[in-house]
Amino acid sequence: MRPIFVFIKCEMGRAYRVAQEAADSIEELSELHSTSGQYDLLGKFYLNPDQDTGLFVTERIQSLAGVKDTLTLITFNAFVGGRS
Repeated sequence: MRPIFVFIKCEMGRAYRVAQEAADSIEELSELHSTSGQYDLLGKFYLNPDQDTGLFVTERIQSLAGVKDTLTLITFNAFVGGRS
């Protein structure tokens, strides 16, 4: 599985409804956070290696009612610090 991160901009007043719909309907969703700034939500999704990222974003995320815009980040490595 490979992670992608997607910033999601929602229509005014729709962020929590978009978040709930995504949580209920997208099995690839790992985490979804509300944010401040230009985008309303930040989602972490795990895709299969052969899964098309562009198709996933356009068909599964951008098609949710209330989504206005997205910004997708592809990552290379994950670094984890020590926890005490």
